[in-house]
Amino acid sequence: MLEQTRKLAQITPGKAIVFGIGALLLAPTVISLLKPVAKATIKTGVVLYEKTKSSLAETAEVLGDIVAEAKAEVIAERDHQVVLPSGVNSEPSLHDS
Repeated sequence: MLEQTRKLAQITPGKAIVFGIGALLLAPTVISLLKPVAKATIKTGVVLYEKTKSSLAETAEVLGDIVAEAKAEVIAERDHQVVLPSGVNSEPSLHDS
């Protein structure tokens, strides 16, 4: 099998010229056939990119809201704590008012 591969890989200059001319003649046809496929593929990629970008933006916004709420709760809890003379933090009781 290796010998067959080597024989196929050995292209004479005449064959190379024929292949080159054939490629030049077929290139416009092949390009015109592949252009719609390439365009559709790129279009699909752009649509997927836009959807992903939108989803990531929404996710970032939701996470930002959650972080802001958590920070607000931490600040509110900290403001409601009372420091005892011994230095121990404690929740205010109903009797402290």
